[in-house]
Amino acid sequence: MNTLEAIQKRRSVRDYTGDPIPRGDLEKMLDAARMAPSGYNQQPWHFIVITNRQFIQHHSKSGVWREDSGAIIAVVMDPTSEFWVEDGSAAIENILLAATALGYGSCWLQGSTKPHEETFKQLLNIPGHLNLLSLVSIGVPANWPQAKNKKPLEAVVHWETFEEND
Repeated sequence: MNTLEAIQKRRSVRDYTGDPIPRGDLEKMLDAARMAPSGYNQQPWHFIVITNRQFIQHHSKSGVWREDSGAIIAVVMDPTSEFWVEDGSAAIENILLAATALGYGSCWLQGSTKPHEETFKQLLNIPGHLNLLSLVSIGVPANWPQAKNKKPLEAVVHWETFEEND
């Protein structure tokens, strides 16, 4: 699958089979993440991969991730980097696209991560000076969600200046 196909196919998958994900495939996703652009090439990220089924099932009760995920990737950032949020977001998008290209479903759990950041920092032994940007669930999809309606290109693209489209 080429990059443009992966972009078109990518969905937020929330139902997984619970099957494990081979370490080699996880490493490909993480390699894609570390290749993301970062301001001044600071690469202010660390990635924690959680594959332990008991850990995933036990902590899914928080409602933050699905107990049937094959893996959870915690994206940990150094906030002393000026662009840590942007850099981490680029790394996460690369994870999502790599997962799709490899045939896995994924879901960026940004909205449900922040309220639980301190709890997850303790559970994952994240040093206090670093921030947990987000968690990403990865898994073999139980089903592939239908495409969501996206705004048409002409509704969001403006050429040269911002002009309301007719």
